[in-house]
Amino acid sequence: MPLRNLLIATVLLCVLGGLVFWSNKSKEEEEKKGSADQPKLLTIPEDQLSQIDIKRKDGRNLTLKKTDKWQITAPETLPVDSDAVNGLVSTAGSLSAEKVIEKNNTDWASYGLQTPALEVKLTKKDGKTQTLQFGDDTATGGGVYARLDGGPQLYSVASFSKTSFDKSAQDLRDKRLVIFDSDKLSRVELNAKGQSVEFGKNQQGEWQIVKPKPFRADNFAVEELVRKIKDAKMDVTVSEEDAKKAAGSFASGTKVAVARVTDAAGTHEIEVRQQGEDYFAKGPAIAGVHKVAKELGEGLDKGIEDFRNKKLFEFGFNDPTKVEVKGSDGQWKAYEKKDTKWFQGAQEMDAVSVQSVIDRLREMTATGFADSGFTTPVLEVRVTAKDGKLVDHLQFSKGAADYFAVRLNEPSVYRLTAATVDDLLSAAGAIRPPAPPAPPKEAPKK
Repeated sequence: MPLRNLLIATVLLCVLGGLVFWSNKSKEEEEKKGSADQPKLLTIPEDQLSQIDIKRKDGRNLTLKKTDKWQITAPETLPVDSDAVNGLVSTAGSLSAEKVIEKNNTDWASYGLQTPALEVKLTKKDGKTQTLQFGDDTATGGGVYARLDGGPQLYSVASFSKTSFDKSAQDLRDKRLVIFDSDKLSRVELNAKGQSVEFGKNQQGEWQIVKPKPFRADNFAVEELVRKIKDAKMDVTVSEEDAKKAAGSFASGTKVAVARVTDAAGTHEIEVRQQGEDYFAKGPAIAGVHKVAKELGEGLDKGIEDFRNKKLFEFGFNDPTKVEVKGSDGQWKAYEKKDTKWFQGAQEMDAVSVQSVIDRLREMTATGFADSGFTTPVLEVRVTAKDGKLVDHLQFSKGAADYFAVRLNEPSVYRLTAATVDDLLSAAGAIRPPAPPAPPKEAPKK
């Protein structure tokens, strides 16, 4: 009896093993079949595509044409957002189906393809066309039923494939209010906070304040202003009704700023006004008045003080080769770098103590500016860098509660905290020769 049971168990185990084997083999065959059922629907190289027609069931149709560059031609002629259109063209260049649902389908109505929700006609330079139709979402979700060129095959494609093509003129149009070449700017003007300030570039290609007076500018702050102007875009999320009210809100709003940028093509102006918590603007690239992001309004609501360079020394991350300090005793102390060592005359100095002074000079930042207050210098510093091409020369005087500084041959008077200058004086006073080497240790006595 136990032998019989053992034989039965062995037979059952073999049968079960066979079922598992054929089940796995069937899955592998299905996976192979599924892989083969993922055909390329579209493979149109970008340089071969000349027109895209997007047709919707609701009648919001769109036509894009390319001559030298892409342009919206219907429902009206509009410049395009290059990034948005490039994404659409990229989808046309390589689009695959998830799988073939039916090879010879006849019932299109059940899949929403009798009257497609979205139809995309792609025209190549040689005049040949391909038309892709999108229907209902698939039953399992995550996909959409599709049909190509009126053929008999019923496909499913990823939902994002449909989304890539399901664009309106508002989605694809260039939304910038000001269009200019930021690499070829020669002038930037800003009228805000009751002030007018103009920026130009120096020989090193860095921004400087040229009006109302020539001042050093914070190059990063000016570049950020340029970025804000360049990124000024109409808000396409507002309702049609609110968009119509924009002109009235602009007319009754408070003027925030007027900015002008000049490139090789000319001067371009944008004006921003505020109504309550909202900002509205008008620019030359798009007719009318448009609601804009709060970031733009706040980014242009700046005065001249926001753009002045508060760093006192310009050597920045360049390593100085010479540092000269004159204290209240009127005597200059010069420290020069030779190879990796610092010297005062022929005397080598401790490199760490010299570097401590350099670090403080590099980070020295004004708290603000003054029209007067600079008197008799109590400290004078010269820093030479860039192989002698850059020399920062500053003088410092003591006020009642803080210090004032001037850069020689420049009109600005900088205000500094007493702690900032006192810390520098302390570091300068601590420059010293290197510590003598430690004496060799005596050998232990036996």
